[in-house]
Amino acid sequence: MPEILRTIWSGLTTAAPLDQLNLVLGVVGVGLMIRRSLWAFPVGLAAVTVQGVLFYRAHFPADALLQVFYFVTLAWGWRHWVRDRGPAPELPVTRLSARGRGAWLLAASAATVGWALLIGPWLQAVMPWRDAFIAAFSVAAQVLQVRKQIENWPLWVVVNLVAVASYATAALAYTAFLYALYLGLALAGWREWRRAMPGGPSGA
Repeated sequence: MPEILRTIWSGLTTAAPLDQLNLVLGVVGVGLMIRRSLWAFPVGLAAVTVQGVLFYRAHFPADALLQVFYFVTLAWGWRHWVRDRGPAPELPVTRLSARGRGAWLLAASAATVGWALLIGPWLQAVMPWRDAFIAAFSVAAQVLQVRKQIENWPLWVVVNLVAVASYATAALAYTAFLYALYLGLALAGWREWRRAMPGGPSGA
């Protein structure tokens, strides 16, 4: 355990300034999203921009391109939260129908298979199925989040659980720690958005 803690501390203190900025922006952005604050969007736009630069510098073009998608969805979500709230002070949290949940799960699963079988080998991914699952379900979670649908949080929980398990198994303690942090934030977001729905916690 002390060795794991030393690895995490080393990662936190020796990371490059841009990596540290990425972590701060990511945590603050998720925290603001949990509070359903519009400030989550400008912070999120800055976060994915920094993340995109980091991936580009590390020669991960697919991951860098994914940040472009996140940038576009965040920009659209910002407009959606402001424009479609009408006279209400805040766009309400909603949930999908059972059919809608099934359709999203089917689409994300199909995207996972397609990514793993087609894009993974092309990019020579070491763990194509893990990468495909995280990418596909992260995209689904991101779109649902900017649509302010509560199902985004359980998707983020699953994505982060897979990431934590994968990186812990690969002895990447610092990276697993970061995803564990995001896992805790996703659980907190799920709880807070349930409370914000009509009828309180029983509404989701």
